[in-house]
Amino acid sequence: MIDQQILTYWYISLIVAAVVVVIAAALLIAVLSVAKNIERGAGVGLETVKRIRENTQIIWALQDTNQVALQLADGAMSILNHAGQIAQALHDADVRQGRAR
Repeated sequence: MIDQQILTYWYISLIVAAVVVVIAAALLIAVLSVAKNIERGAGVGLETVKRIRENTQIIWALQDTNQVALQLADGAMSILNHAGQIAQALHDADVRQGRAR
């Protein structure tokens, strides 16, 4: 009877070990499936981020455009001031020579 009990315990242990292996394999397969889904989602997210970056590059370029526009405005103001000085000098010369009042 003792041999029969040992054999029974051995079969029970074998079945429990098989169930544990099957459960572990199922969990591993589930983890791999979830990991693949995460990888696909990350790929889609990365593509979205790339498109957003491409679409917003123009916004970052606006700062450079604004700086150039300010430089152009300063240059235009300088030209306007110098043109006024030239016009005043010409007018003063005309007044001195009696061509204008």
